[in-house]
Amino acid sequence: MDMWIYRERAVQTLREQVRRDQLGSFVRLKGGFPFPLAGAVYWLALGIAGYSMTLESWNLAAFVFSGAIFPLAILFSKLFRSDFMRDSTATGDVLGPAFTSMLLFYAIAFPAYAYAPELVPLIVAVGMSQHWPVIGWSYGKPALYSAHAVIRAIGAAALWMTLPDGRTTLLPFWVAAVYLGTVVAILIVWRRERAAAPA
Repeated sequence: MDMWIYRERAVQTLREQVRRDQLGSFVRLKGGFPFPLAGAVYWLALGIAGYSMTLESWNLAAFVFSGAIFPLAILFSKLFRSDFMRDSTATGDVLGPAFTSMLLFYAIAFPAYAYAPELVPLIVAVGMSQHWPVIGWSYGKPALYSAHAVIRAIGAAALWMTLPDGRTTLLPFWVAAVYLGTVVAILIVWRRERAAAPA
């Protein structure tokens, strides 16, 4: 019984330490808001491009330029003094598996490009958000970041089904709007956490 109590206390202590580390990272890195800001730029550009591109060209652009999100996030992180590349946390190792699981959506997106191209905007919109709940956990804010993924997926699916002519315009603008709303929400929570953080 004593060993069980000791183990439970040790687990509780570890949870508290991890939680402090997560929230510390959230405060230091301003909730990682440069990433959703970069995502908003990417999706706004896709929405604008959707008015002049064919579906096939849009799909290809969505694949090719998705690689620009990370460098753009690095640029924004330097501009806003939130250099995530130099930060270290106890839970940072979770990011590799999180991004790996997210990137698996390409196994669906690439065949869709060849055989069901109209599905690509929806697959990209939902697939590129699969890591958000884990990223939220790494910051100690899983509900906030999971809300982004859920709201984004529900809205994207609804737009894809009800407004097929807007699949390369309205749908990307929806995702961009969710990104921008998430940036605002992150900064609001960040200010609150920064004010509550011990000096």
